[in-house]
Amino acid sequence: MKKNILTGIRPTGKLHLGHYFGAVENWVKLQSEYNTFVEIADVQALTDNFNEPTKVRNNVKELTLGLLSAGIDPEKTTIFIQSMIPEIAELTVFYGNLVTMSRLYRNPTVKTEIAQKKALFGNEGQSVTYGFVGYPISQAADITIFEGQCVPVGEDQLPLIEQAREIVRKFNTIYGPTLIEPEPLLSEHKRIKGLDGNEKMGKSLGNTINLDDTKEEISAKIMNAITDPDKIRKDDPANPHVCMVYYYHKLVNKDNLETVCSECTKGERGCVSCKKELIEKMNEFLEPMRERRQYYEQHPEIVDQILSEGTKCARERAKSTMKRIKESMKINYNN
Repeated sequence: MKKNILTGIRPTGKLHLGHYFGAVENWVKLQSEYNTFVEIADVQALTDNFNEPTKVRNNVKELTLGLLSAGIDPEKTTIFIQSMIPEIAELTVFYGNLVTMSRLYRNPTVKTEIAQKKALFGNEGQSVTYGFVGYPISQAADITIFEGQCVPVGEDQLPLIEQAREIVRKFNTIYGPTLIEPEPLLSEHKRIKGLDGNEKMGKSLGNTINLDDTKEEISAKIMNAITDPDKIRKDDPANPHVCMVYYYHKLVNKDNLETVCSECTKGERGCVSCKKELIEKMNEFLEPMRERRQYYEQHPEIVDQILSEGTKCARERAKSTMKRIKESMKINYNN
């Protein structure tokens, strides 16, 4: 039997290359090997978007379109909406009794994100909500309610999985063997740089290539991408390793990468021609995604059906797990 995988993504905007190469590409590969659940994590999106609920709601459909266009197959993967599975919230409350606040604050991922908030917002960044700090508890509930045996993550997310494993061990120690302890399925999880050279591609930074960008948008973005600042004239030798155009060639133009690098280093390749080649290759790479997206945009009823059926399937699975959990906790009063 196939093992269960649970992974999720927050509906806060369009999917871009950072999402694709950092996570979604791997999910597409894994869905043929595992029984895969992909969560549209709208509740978790509200931890730092609680004052923008319309933004989160509107992006549920947008994110689903993005996942389907990127190659997530609803015949292989159960796509569901987190807020429509009340058992997740219920289990989050139960788990809250098993984790101290000091342990949450020691979680490296939480510590890093709090530090980032302080850097961005000064003293206001210290006023983080319980929902924000308690994110690892919510994630543990996500994983275990669907009996997730494996969770595809990058190294930066390993502390979250370890905390989920701690919660499972503590629960099983107190209430008896009930829950499956999840294992991390480590992926390369490449963090993709932005067009401006920033270490992170992000919509808030305005440096993304979105999976649904038009040919015209791709052209405009790549023509403005950062190249080697020391290359002044067309025939000057350059360092491709500081050039964002070459960086993206490595993602979508691997067959011609050696030539691109060699010509750039020798001063045999101008930046404009290099950008034009990248534009062509980027559009070739994105075209199958555009075609799939166009199909689903023309058939919105199919997208609705995928979300409805996926959420119904996920709910049945969650209800079954919760029944067993409540029996272990001696609070199943229907028996």
